[in-house]
Amino acid sequence: MNDAARSDAERQVADWLEVYGASDAGVANLLCDRHDADAVAFTLVEPDLSSTGLTYGELADESRRMATVLAAKGVRRGDRVPVLLGKRRALVVTLVALWRLGAVHVPLFTAFATGAIALRVEGSGASIVVTDASQRDKVDPIEVVTVLDVDDLVAESADARPLAVDVAVGGDATFVQLYTSGTTGKPKGVPVPVRALASFQAYQHYSLDVTADDVFWNAADPGWAYGLYYAIIAPLVGGRTSLLLNSGFTPDSTVAVLTQFGVTNFAGAPTIYRALRAGADMSGVSLRRASSAGEPLTPDIVDFGREHLGCEVRDHYGQTELGMVIGNHWNADVAMPLRAGSMGQAMPGYVAGIVDGQIAISVADSPALWFTGYDGAPEKTAERFTDDGAWYLTADTGRVDDDGYFSFTARDDDVILAAGYRIGPFDVESVLVTHASVAEVAVVGRPDPEGIRGEVVEAFVVLNADFTGSAELEKELQTLVRDEYSKHAYPRTVHFVEALPKTPSGKVQRFILRREGRAAPTTPA
Repeated sequence: MNDAARSDAERQVADWLEVYGASDAGVANLLCDRHDADAVAFTLVEPDLSSTGLTYGELADESRRMATVLAAKGVRRGDRVPVLLGKRRALVVTLVALWRLGAVHVPLFTAFATGAIALRVEGSGASIVVTDASQRDKVDPIEVVTVLDVDDLVAESADARPLAVDVAVGGDATFVQLYTSGTTGKPKGVPVPVRALASFQAYQHYSLDVTADDVFWNAADPGWAYGLYYAIIAPLVGGRTSLLLNSGFTPDSTVAVLTQFGVTNFAGAPTIYRALRAGADMSGVSLRRASSAGEPLTPDIVDFGREHLGCEVRDHYGQTELGMVIGNHWNADVAMPLRAGSMGQAMPGYVAGIVDGQIAISVADSPALWFTGYDGAPEKTAERFTDDGAWYLTADTGRVDDDGYFSFTARDDDVILAAGYRIGPFDVESVLVTHASVAEVAVVGRPDPEGIRGEVVEAFVVLNADFTGSAELEKELQTLVRDEYSKHAYPRTVHFVEALPKTPSGKVQRFILRREGRAAPTTPA
């Protein structure tokens, strides 16, 4: 991008920061009330492809009534409230209602089992969880928490008086608290302040290039950062219409939605594009913009987009702690030609560089940077910044060329990127080690042999005495992870080994497991 265009974009981000960082900023006003009441906020699509529109005016009214009901249940400013719901109308209404009260939304992924949910509920100090009948059995076992059924809340809201006055929390207040994938320990809480809305809108405007005329669909799940930030929050802050499909992913259903609703601007993980490329009929699909995030994008997907989607697929990079910060931006004001293997250039509002081999963000030169630290974890926070505090360190290694194009080379941590989901080995290991047969376990990701999911989870298990590795035990351990953590994170293969490779200090050498896993014996030698 030329210097003049970059300067204009930087000024626009500064203007957004002034609005969203104000001391009297109110979340519900910024995300709902200031927009045209008749404009559609969400197109809600059911599995049978029937749909309804939720206008900003309806969202304002329903969330005000819901806020009155939640306040009567004890929800107050600053309370962390986990929400475990699918992509349905009640999800959006509940979130805006919480924000009217100054409460903090803690997102929960609907594929989580009780263990993963409890970790986030207890870690956030929550006393109330909002869910529905389809998910309630996962939450009921958690002690010292009140479970509210969202359908009961909706029914009570029908006769409730709308909340008269919202809580204005200010730009530095937390309105969302997500959790990291838990690579080297328990997942860490990431408080998201209201001023982060400037970064989210910058990504939607400059990188995704979502316009008022677009039919926009971000297929990511709002239980994770990319879906929450850019399928729900960013469209709301920009007054755009976002499509939410209340069902899981299949290639056929994705094509059906793209064609029936005339989607023009689509965002999703590379695994979605790979699955579509594997044989879906794309003849009715015509996109203006296609974007990818969550794992590195291979050149074949870029070419697939040009041939079958109507446009190339552009790669973008970010983290839970940052939102998106580097990308092959779509907006004509800042767009640059693609370079093979590159994830693009820094987004307006950010200055990126390479520090000690890691992709890094300059703190002083990045006004849109909003992450200041993990919740209650100062030592882990310190690991994310250089000693002088000048740079945020992503822990992802990379390089940058003379024109500012960044390329990802490797993850410095061990997060597994499977089917667009970030899976922390610690979470899976913590479940597996509870089995009576398991003495030690290490979990790694390996390339998916089918070329669809990006990576698959593999576990290396050292057995206790009197146990023998077998196909039956492998299935038992896989089922344990499915039931106690999440269906998307179970190990596709379990290797039973004599010992785990370790450094002299006792740390597991996962790179050896990743390299040798395919040849590892399935039973101890």
